[in-house]
Amino acid sequence: MSQERKSIHGTWSSRWTFILAATGSAVGLGNIWKFPYMAGDNGGGAFVLVYLACIAIIGLPIMLGEIMIGRRGRSSPANTMKALASEANTNSAWTLLGATGAVAGLLILSFYSVAAGWALSYVFNGFQNITPESSTQSFNTLLASPTSLIFWHTLFLSVTVFVVARGILDGLEKWINTLMPMLFVLVILLCLYATQSGAFVEGLIYLFQPDFSKITPEVMLEALGQAFFTLSLGMGAIMAYGAYMPASQNIGKTAISVAALDTGVALLAGIAIFPIVFANGLAASEGPGLVFVTLPIAFSSMPLGVFFGTLFFVLLSIAALSSSISLIEPGVAWLIESLRIKRITATLLLGFIAWFIGLFSALSFNLLSEFTIFGKNFFDATDFLTNQIMLPLGGIFIAIFVGWVMKKENVLDELDVEENLIFKFWYFSIRYISPVMVGCVFLYLLGKSLYLSARNL
Repeated sequence: MSQERKSIHGTWSSRWTFILAATGSAVGLGNIWKFPYMAGDNGGGAFVLVYLACIAIIGLPIMLGEIMIGRRGRSSPANTMKALASEANTNSAWTLLGATGAVAGLLILSFYSVAAGWALSYVFNGFQNITPESSTQSFNTLLASPTSLIFWHTLFLSVTVFVVARGILDGLEKWINTLMPMLFVLVILLCLYATQSGAFVEGLIYLFQPDFSKITPEVMLEALGQAFFTLSLGMGAIMAYGAYMPASQNIGKTAISVAALDTGVALLAGIAIFPIVFANGLAASEGPGLVFVTLPIAFSSMPLGVFFGTLFFVLLSIAALSSSISLIEPGVAWLIESLRIKRITATLLLGFIAWFIGLFSALSFNLLSEFTIFGKNFFDATDFLTNQIMLPLGGIFIAIFVGWVMKKENVLDELDVEENLIFKFWYFSIRYISPVMVGCVFLYLLGKSLYLSARNL
């Protein structure tokens, strides 16, 4: 039972703190940067409808399973999987699931901090007298400057290391309790600002009125992929945070709260962004440039645009930081447990590794732009390896482990529930629906990326 194991790292002080921490892990650039432009590229309301269904049917069951694994093991993801594999009398190779998740998190952090650095630099952008040409030029100038990218990458990663090095209570918990309420306040303020844009109703209609003719197999797969990735599944972060969860807390209710808050932030980001886009006659389907090229133009032409433009990128930076601290924590926990070194030493070591690898991502837009891996620059190749290969495989194997390897009585014990109708639905989903659907997304995105890469060679 979970009560028999104790985490050497401590536990969250309350259920609400864990919810904020897990939500912070899930809420990141994917919610505020990626979700709006993916909705714009895939038909607005049609994409949102499918996305919400995928969160409920696919994402939530896997998240619940990952939290449960973490709490039962009470260790780093690698050591947790080792302990639970032994408990299930199965092959210790399952330890690799936790280890590869931690590696994936570190690799994601290496390029994630570069993208987060873009957001951080835009806090000081100014948002005055911006034209389409100057906005594009400004972003391209940033990408072309190795010095600027390395500076912002270093600054962002330094803040991440500082927070994680301070431990569970003084570091993660203290900062999460500050950052997450601030994030919620900022995104609500931006939504209120959007109501004054003159196109608020148009934005809401675009986001929430589905055109069912636009629900294609590709839209469904893109929505499923976004639903899975936005919850930070498959890389051990949720598992690591679950290890610090008090035994008295209800895992099911907690997982629902995290998924609801994460989804809420993504929807609020869309509510804030699309009215501003439409009010300025801009295209919703601008892709990744929606935030860094299109929105500065919009803020420049709006009343109080300088203030709210700065506020938006502060929000983006906070969201990125709340995710980044969870990316490094699984590896830090493993080093502390396995090598018996101090937390500050473990954090500095992994922080340096992430920083060093991240240099290649920063330079891939300028000095190393000619260096490609299967037709992708280093930044995109690392993104492809982690988000389209490692994380989906991690999610599939988590579902298989919970549904097929763990003894059902241990699952029921950890969840502290009876074998009722809700449990049976969840158990069926994590055994059959989740691994099959995530597998479909994995094969689709892998095939699509390989095709595009081959075409560009």
